[in-house]
Amino acid sequence: MNNIRNFVIISHIDHGKSTLADRFLEITKTVEKRQMKEQFLDQLESERERGITIKMAPVRMTYTLNDISYTLNLIDTPGHHDFSYEVSRALAAVEGAILLVDVSQGIQAQTLANYHLAKKVGLKIIGAVNKIDLNPLQLPSILAETANLLNCPIEEIHKISGKTGEGVEELLKSVIKKVSAPKHQIIDFGRALIFDSFYDDHKGVIASVRVFDGKFNSESEAELITAKEKFKIKELGTFNPRLNPTKNLFCGEIGYIATGLKNPEKIKIGDTIIQNSKLKISNSKSLALPGYSEPKPVVFVSFYPDETDEYEDLKKALQKLKLNDSALNFEPDFNEVLGRGFKGGFLGKLHFEITAERLEKEFGLKTVNSFPSVALKIKKSSSLIDDNHFSESNTITIENPADLPDEVRDIWEPMINLEIITPVEYLGSILQLKENFRMENIQTKNLGERILIIAQMPLLELISEFDDKLKSVSGGFASFSYEIKDYKKSDLRKLEVLVAGNQVAGLTRVVPQKNIEREARKIVGKLKNVLPAQQFIQAIQAVSGGHIIARETITAMKKDVTGYLYGGDRTRKMKLWKKQKEGKKKLLSMAKVKIPSDIFKKMIQ
Repeated sequence: MNNIRNFVIISHIDHGKSTLADRFLEITKTVEKRQMKEQFLDQLESERERGITIKMAPVRMTYTLNDISYTLNLIDTPGHHDFSYEVSRALAAVEGAILLVDVSQGIQAQTLANYHLAKKVGLKIIGAVNKIDLNPLQLPSILAETANLLNCPIEEIHKISGKTGEGVEELLKSVIKKVSAPKHQIIDFGRALIFDSFYDDHKGVIASVRVFDGKFNSESEAELITAKEKFKIKELGTFNPRLNPTKNLFCGEIGYIATGLKNPEKIKIGDTIIQNSKLKISNSKSLALPGYSEPKPVVFVSFYPDETDEYEDLKKALQKLKLNDSALNFEPDFNEVLGRGFKGGFLGKLHFEITAERLEKEFGLKTVNSFPSVALKIKKSSSLIDDNHFSESNTITIENPADLPDEVRDIWEPMINLEIITPVEYLGSILQLKENFRMENIQTKNLGERILIIAQMPLLELISEFDDKLKSVSGGFASFSYEIKDYKKSDLRKLEVLVAGNQVAGLTRVVPQKNIEREARKIVGKLKNVLPAQQFIQAIQAVSGGHIIARETITAMKKDVTGYLYGGDRTRKMKLWKKQKEGKKKLLSMAKVKIPSDIFKKMIQ
């Protein structure tokens, strides 16, 4: 145990975590040069395409320092704020962290957020400034800024290049010297924390674990404390970085346990596995390891299979995704137009976009989804609650905008604490976003050449176009992080869309009253541009509270029914025109416009 070091790499998105992990793999000869590729630990297709880490990735390395061989368990973590829950899970399994800062960007919003997470759980934090191969003029100021954040001498901040490898080996040695070894065990039998899981057709659910006590033996009996489930370990081992079977997992090690369980619902991230055949499950609750609290979804999107007969395939795919994405929640949903589907709960807009991508790329399932929405609260009874104060016990949660009553006036929406870090020159442009995105209680703090903006904002605004607008007005130099705060009463209205008199399921939204006309015109205009013409006139209407707010019309396809007639009495032409007109009226009365999946996708972009 004294020669084990468990640590993570944390930073803001795109600061070079995966590239640094690549260099560690090369230095420790964990991966042969001929097998090495960029972003080696990023295995998802979406990760490689986007150039970002989405899933944490554990790997076991060995390194010899002063004739002593050390076992190094590294977990590469995501940097995007939507995947902060991945970081929190990794932090529960380690003793140390490398805080990586891009020298060209400096400390960003998610750098601060991840630093505070690591500090809160008591990890040893080692600072490193990356990309020094760019020879930046601002290197001294970024070093000073990082040292100030970590409250350490500037000499302790490592100067590295993940690209060239400069300074990386010294950083690895520093991890060995400064990060403490795992604490000695408290009890004498196997006890481990599940921090991730995935599915294998032959081995069942495989749990990624950190062993805190005792040891685990292959082919022995084990138990899940929360799920109250016994199983026989089919296989256990370490990540090197691929699965490497071993006979035992000892205290302080990070590895995997193949449970053989075929039901994904049995495995809960944060659950404790124990190995002691003499202990009854009913007496084992007191042995549960303190993990992290499971995140609560804040953004809701309904998914429907593109082909109605793929409902069961979609269900199985979501179950498997949930295994290594504990923040993903879903339940059956039904839509009159789109049929059976699932309402999913997510931690942000990127989280649901990645889920949709994975459904298509990993399971071959194309889906149609609704607009993202947030969980709103409305009163159960007007006599039981003060008009201006929120009370959880006397409210109903509305996660689907279509379920919101038309005439409701007392609505509470979730708020967030928002932190934006920006160069000074973009401060004015960012503050101009205040009205469009309902930012309030704005404060600013000087960070030298940059400014920290602290504000409150509705979560509903965050999942609309805030990210894109912030990048636009700051030239991509501003970054932000956020946390859910509480609920606040707001003037919101339900906005529905009708085409040819029929409600279009999935396009119902909740918008602020002051923006309802603008949003109504925007959505009907966009729908007019993407909907194909039919044999009848299509009226596109945006409706709120029974009133039509905006309207556009798609004219009927024209066909010259008299084209084959030459000369003669006009009466015959008039009869044909009349018959055509009556036919279009009949078509309109029977019209039920189906919105194709590609149209839905264009509408929510």
